[in-house]
Amino acid sequence: MKIIEKITLIIYSNIMLILSIIACLLVFGWLDIQVVKNVLTTCITTDPASKIVLGVSVVFILLSIRCIFFDPTSKEEIKDRQGILLENENGKLMISKETIENLVESVAKDFQEASDITTRVELDRENNVNIFANLVVTSDAVIKDLSANLQNKIKEKVKLATDLEVKEVNISVKRVAPVQEEQA
Repeated sequence: MKIIEKITLIIYSNIMLILSIIACLLVFGWLDIQVVKNVLTTCITTDPASKIVLGVSVVFILLSIRCIFFDPTSKEEIKDRQGILLENENGKLMISKETIENLVESVAKDFQEASDITTRVELDRENNVNIFANLVVTSDAVIKDLSANLQNKIKEKVKLATDLEVKEVNISVKRVAPVQEEQA
């Protein structure tokens, strides 16, 4: 959100808070309606105050219309949420984050020492892929070797399948699971 939108939202919220408090005070009878009427009459009828109230009202009306009818989410933000859009002479291809996450999980299944993996994919402005993987390993795993091999294989698989450069593969080992022995 832009700084101007944040500032106007804060001002708008404070005005709504004040109006809500005044309405509650009027309903409970703790504030006399004649006092509120005199203040409003003074603000609307005196020359400089009426122009200020009119200007502020117009600004808030325009802001309200913008918020109601126009989505503030930019096309860049929508693209970042969905995935990476690739274009060539034949058309466009959208590769979702979920697709990349599935690729990572399929790579991890090839490693017996990795018993479970969950992934999260982040994309930066230059369409670089950052992968964050939470890994559960078996007790016989050499974690350093497993993570290095897994990082390399993930980068290779994503590059091969999507032609995207993986900037980082960050692995976090969440726990060690016992090795399940095969039953005869």
